[in-house]
Amino acid sequence: MRKQLIIKISRWVVRTIELNKRQEHILQIVKDNGPITGENIAEKLNLTRATLRPDLAILTMAGYLDARPRVGYFYTGKSGNQLLSENLKKILVRDYQSIPVVVPENVSVYDAIVTMFLEDVGTLFVVDKASKLVGVLSRKDLLRASIGKQELTTLPVNIIMTRMPNITVCRRDDLLIDAAKELIEKQIDALPIIKDTDDGYELVGRLTKTNITKAFVALAEE
Repeated sequence: MRKQLIIKISRWVVRTIELNKRQEHILQIVKDNGPITGENIAEKLNLTRATLRPDLAILTMAGYLDARPRVGYFYTGKSGNQLLSENLKKILVRDYQSIPVVVPENVSVYDAIVTMFLEDVGTLFVVDKASKLVGVLSRKDLLRASIGKQELTTLPVNIIMTRMPNITVCRRDDLLIDAAKELIEKQIDALPIIKDTDDGYELVGRLTKTNITKAFVALAEE
C-alpha cells in the first residue's frame, strides 16, 4: 500500500496525495543506509543533490525523515498521525489557559446570570471569603433555577451550584489532552485550574472547549 502525504495548500484547504516513486525510493534508501547524507542519496539515484532537495524537504516536513547537521538523514518510522500525537502530548494546560470569571458564594442567582451574560462565558466559578474554590455554576444550573418559582434576586448561588467533591479540576502542569478527555467524559464546558494549598483549592485559571480548539488550530497552522 502506497504511503499518503497530507499537504496544506492554503489556510483552509488541505490535499492528500500519494508519495511518488522517487520519494518512496528515497525512503527505502534511508531505511537501509541511514543516517545518510543528501549527496550519498543522490549518488545512489544517479541524480544531483539539487534535484532531490524538494523531495527531501517534503519527506522531512511530513515527518518520515529527520536530518541532523554533519550526520545526514535518518528514517523516523513515524506517520503523520504519530507525529501529531507526540506534539499533543507535549502541550500543557498552562499553555492555553484563560482567566476565570468568579462570583462569591453569597451572590444571588440573578446577579450570577447577569455576570455570565456580561462576561460572555458559559461557566462561573464560585469562591469563598478566602478566594478558595467552593463551587461551579453552569448555564444549565442557572437555567434550571430560572424555570422554578423561586425569587432569583434572593436565592444565593450556593444553593444551586455544584460543590466539592463533584467538581472536576485540573492543574497548570497537566497535559492538555488529558484535560480535554475530562471535558468530554464529564460532558462539561470548562474546568477550573487550581493550585493546591493547605486550606483548599486556589483558583488560578480556567480551561474551556474554546481553549482546546485554539490549541488544535495552532497545531494545524504550524
